[in-house]
Amino acid sequence: MDLWQREPLPIFRAPEWVKIVGVFDLETTGVDVTTDRIVTAHVGLLDGDGSIIRARDWMADPGVVIPDGAAAVHGITTAHARDHGRRASEVVAEVVVALRALLDAGIPIVAYNAPYDFSLLKYEALRHGIDPIIDPSPVIDPLVVDKAYDRWRRGKRTLQVVAAHYAVRLEGAHEASADAVAAGRVAQALAERFAPWLPPSAGELHTRQIGWARAQAASLTDYFIQIGRLDPEKRLDGSWPIR
Repeated sequence: MDLWQREPLPIFRAPEWVKIVGVFDLETTGVDVTTDRIVTAHVGLLDGDGSIIRARDWMADPGVVIPDGAAAVHGITTAHARDHGRRASEVVAEVVVALRALLDAGIPIVAYNAPYDFSLLKYEALRHGIDPIIDPSPVIDPLVVDKAYDRWRRGKRTLQVVAAHYAVRLEGAHEASADAVAAGRVAQALAERFAPWLPPSAGELHTRQIGWARAQAASLTDYFIQIGRLDPEKRLDGSWPIR
């Protein structure tokens, strides 16, 4: 058969969920999801081109001192949060309502390293007597998806590094709105890049990420034990998208 008579290669289109995605990010007082508090939050909506079609931001007075290390990351000091932030209970309640509205509409929510944001929000809700989100679905975590489809790529997997790898612009890193939008656009870039292998629905992708995250945590546990960073009897928690 002559070259021009060969069958055309199939065209793989990105899955339908890329056409509209929710985005979610928190900036906080620290990294312990059970005890640290929300400082700023963003919940938004992106269209298929990654353009912002809805966005809401919050700043809370967390009710505790914001450590200097955390303030150096996101730029919000204790004094600034006390002067300009709203009551934490109000902020937490409104963030929960905004996320529930997206989930109830069947819109996937993109959150980079989802177990951190969703778990911290859960404990904040419990702290303030608010009914928590305990089983968010569908969620898309670009960190998990990137590791699953490009496992052997060297280098860090922070949002800044991964966004640059997929040519997604990230300005104002560690600002909740900037990080949330960049994560959403990275998820859409992943959907384009790996379209032939991705499941067609956000629900099926959510289910696969549960297994991927568990396997990734097990692999990282073995590596940390090998280099002496983790005691052999300890294991990293691979629960996803919430712990």
